[in-house]
Amino acid sequence: QVLLEESGGGWVQPGNSLRLSCSLSGGAFGDYHAAWFRQAPGKEREPVAKISSRGGFLYYADTVKGRFTISRDNAKNTVSLQMNSLNADDTAVYYCAAGRGPFATAEFNSWGQGTQVLVSS
Repeated sequence: QVLLEESGGGWVQPGNSLRLSCSLSGGAFGDYHAAWFRQAPGKEREPVAKISSRGGFLYYADTVKGRFTISRDNAKNTVSLQMNSLNADDTAVYYCAAGRGPFATAEFNSWGQGTQVLVSS
């Protein structure tokens, strides 16, 4: 059972940037695909960005393409999400997740506790 811990959330004004980080322990990070999901108040959890175990494949939700960048450092067991040009619709609890299997159909069944991102003026 791998453990995931997010950091970097907080309050930011619209148009500004924020960087989330997630560290994994209890497993070989390079064996897992990693992803960021988010859940806004009253909405279902949705995938934001995904990165394959070696970093060769990426996925972004349409709503964040061109603004968010996911990256990973397998040597440091970390995955990050750089979020630029934030707007109020990005307000949510952001979760780091890890999963295995084919990237396109990977099941992300290891989750962090989540970190709150609030975009407001």
